[in-house]
Amino acid sequence: MPRTADHDERRRQIAAAVCELISENGLDAVTVARTARTAGMSVGLVQHYFRSKDEMLLHAFTTVSARIRGRAEERIRTGTRHRRPIAGIMAEVLTEFIPLDDTRRAEYRVARAFAGRALDAPALAAVDVETARRIREDLARAVHNGKECGEVEPDVDPAAAAVRLAAVTEGLALQVYREPLPDAAALGSSLVSSIVAAELAAVFTGECRQYERKGAPAKD
Repeated sequence: MPRTADHDERRRQIAAAVCELISENGLDAVTVARTARTAGMSVGLVQHYFRSKDEMLLHAFTTVSARIRGRAEERIRTGTRHRRPIAGIMAEVLTEFIPLDDTRRAEYRVARAFAGRALDAPALAAVDVETARRIREDLARAVHNGKECGEVEPDVDPAAAAVRLAAVTEGLALQVYREPLPDAAALGSSLVSSIVAAELAAVFTGECRQYERKGAPAKD
């Protein structure tokens, strides 16, 4: 067990180094030598885990995606525990994909670098497509659940609604990254929240009946 934990920690260190290089200097800054130096390892040790730049980039992207997904899932668990409407939960989930702070901005830059690299690498493109598909499936599931509890009208197509919400989120994320909104910690965050809320309100038009028998939704 200690040996396995050691390997996992080294992989995390390498992923963190790749993310740091991309965040500070862009994709071209990522080389095996620079990654090794940033991670505090030898080149040979890095090459023991990853044979190429694409392998390191893929691992970094997977790590970042898992981190974002973990935060989103925690939002869902917390919202469900407090018996909040699905639309409110999804508003928080979607903002996890928008680079409103340094952490999310660094993560977004890694994701953008990966997507750019994937244009000429079919194996990476397959991972990029699968990641996007899982996000749409999560959104479609939320819309489907909204139909069951009364927040979404019965005739709404979950797949189409998911594509719309994903597209808006991706576009908003790009706008914020390209030209950070004024005072991202306050005004920018508020503006993004209002845009996301407006898009969700166009889909989640009803009120949740899920907790009617249990009383009013619990407060955070």
